[in-house]
This record gives sequence, structure tokens and C-alpha cells, in this order.
Amino acid sequence: MGTRTSGGTIGELGTMHAQSITPENSPAALVPPITPRAPWRVVQVKALDDYRLLVRFADGTEGEVHMKELIHGPNAGVFACLGDAKVFQQVGLEFGAVTWPSGIDLAPDAMYDTIKSHGEWVLK
Repeated sequence: MGTRTSGGTIGELGTMHAQSITPENSPAALVPPITPRAPWRVVQVKALDDYRLLVRFADGTEGEVHMKELIHGPNAGVFACLGDAKVFQQVGLEFGAVTWPSGIDLAPDAMYDTIKSHGEWVLK
């Protein structure tokens, strides 16, 4: 066949040159910030004694989550590791959901619905 030296890609696109990003063409300037509005998003969580949580949702709804029976019950499953009070105290928030460093989380929508109607969510 013939010999040809490489001159780039087929179609001769050429070399790409770096461009500086200015404030007016930065991705943050082009896309408005995302502001979650789902009322069931948890915005604050605090670990209380006796394996309870105090939670506040985006719409201001507040209530308690009681987890003692679940954590120490025969069907604890992955929640059994929260039986160590130091681990339970490591509760936090990730994308509007209650989470622990071990990867365990609670469904914020189910939590919201129950707390909205009963003031608390008791997990067994």
C-alpha cells in the first residue's frame, strides 16, 4: 500500500489549543445552581440518646426517628453495626438523606410521610 506520515486525524482536525476560562464562560455562570425543593429532603439531623434522631426537613417539618428496636432487634441486618453508640453518633446528611459512614442510609421520603402525619417514625 502506500506510505503516509501521520498528520493528525482523518479530516485534519489539527491540534487543540488551551483556552482560558473567564467568569462569563465558566460552567457555573452558564448553568444556574441547583436548589432542591423536595419537602422530604432532610436539612438537619442530630443524634439523641437511646438511639433516636431529631430531623428537620426542607419545609420545616420536624420529628424524631426511633431506631432502638430495629438496631437491637432480631432483624437488624445492616443496622446492627449502629448498636455501637459511637457509630450511631456519626450520623450525617448526604444529598438530603440521613446517612452513616458505613454507607447505611434512611429513606427520607418514607421518614417525611410518617413524621408529617405522626410526629415520629418508629423503626422495628
